[in-house]
Amino acid sequence: MEHTSTKHFLGLKGLSSGEIMSILDRAAYWEQSPAKVTNQLQGKFVSNLFFENSTRTRFSFELAQKRLGADVLNFSAAESSVQKGESIYDTVRTLESMGIDAGVIRLKPVGVLAELAEKIKVPLINAGDGNNEHPTQALLDFYTMRKQFGEIKGLTVSIIGDILHSRVARSNLWGLLALGAKVQFCAPDSMKAPELAAYAPYVSFDEALKADVVMMLRVQLERHDKGIIRSAEEYREQYGLTVERASRMAPHAIIMHPAPVNRNVELDDELVEHEKSKIFTQIAHGVPVRMAVIERALT
Repeated sequence: MEHTSTKHFLGLKGLSSGEIMSILDRAAYWEQSPAKVTNQLQGKFVSNLFFENSTRTRFSFELAQKRLGADVLNFSAAESSVQKGESIYDTVRTLESMGIDAGVIRLKPVGVLAELAEKIKVPLINAGDGNNEHPTQALLDFYTMRKQFGEIKGLTVSIIGDILHSRVARSNLWGLLALGAKVQFCAPDSMKAPELAAYAPYVSFDEALKADVVMMLRVQLERHDKGIIRSAEEYREQYGLTVERASRMAPHAIIMHPAPVNRNVELDDELVEHEKSKIFTQIAHGVPVRMAVIERALT
C-alpha cells in the first residue's frame, strides 16, 4: 500500500468518532489476543524518536512494537548530535533515508511535527508534541472509559489542573467531543487556556467533582520558578484531589491521571491505588492501544 500523508497519526483533532472507535475496537482485539508476540509487522523497522524524554511512553510504544513483531530502533536526543545543533528534521530525514518504515516521535517545540509530516514520507506517530497533542494517551483514556462505562457518549469528564500547558487535555478534549461526551475544565487562572473555553467551560472544583470521570493532570513542579504555582502544598490545597474531595464524587465515578503522579500534589497518596482510581489500568491499556495505532500506520 502506498504510504501517503494520511498514514501519519498526528492528533485527534479532526478525527471522526468512527475513526476513533475503530482504533479502540482494534485495541480490544489486541488486548484479548492470547499471543504475547505476533508476526504482524515482521520485517518492519520502527524507530522511536524521542527528542524529549519520557521513559514510560517510550517503553509502552516499544512493548507495542515488539508485540507486533517489528524491529525497534530507539533514538534518544539526549545522547545524540541533536545536542550539537543538528536539526530535528535532519535527524528524522537521515533515519528515513536509512530505511525505517515508521517513526514514533516526541518533541518539545510546537508546530514542528506538522512541518515534519509534510516533508517526511514514512508514517509519523505523535508521542507528544509541545502543548499541542498526545493522541495515544487520550486513546488509552477513552479505552479505559469505554471499558468502565460501556460507552463514552453522554459521559461528563472533568479535566483538572494545568490546562494551559497540557497536550493530554487537548487530545482528550478533541476526541471526547467527537465521541459525544461533555468536557469541562477546572484550573487556576494562571493555568487556563482561554482559547479552549469555547469548547469546554471552566467550572469550580465542587462542580468538577460531580462528573463521571475526574481526570487530574500532572503539574510540572518546575513551574514554581516561573511563579505559575506558589508551592506544591498550596496547589494540593486548592486544586489537588484530596481524600476528602474524592469522597464527594458520585459512587460510580472514576479517577484518572496520565501518570507519573506527583503524589500528595495532584492526588493524595492513598487515592493512587484506590478502588475508584484507574491509573494503573490506564497504563496497562497503553500497550494494546499503541499496537492498534502502529498497525494502522503500517498496514
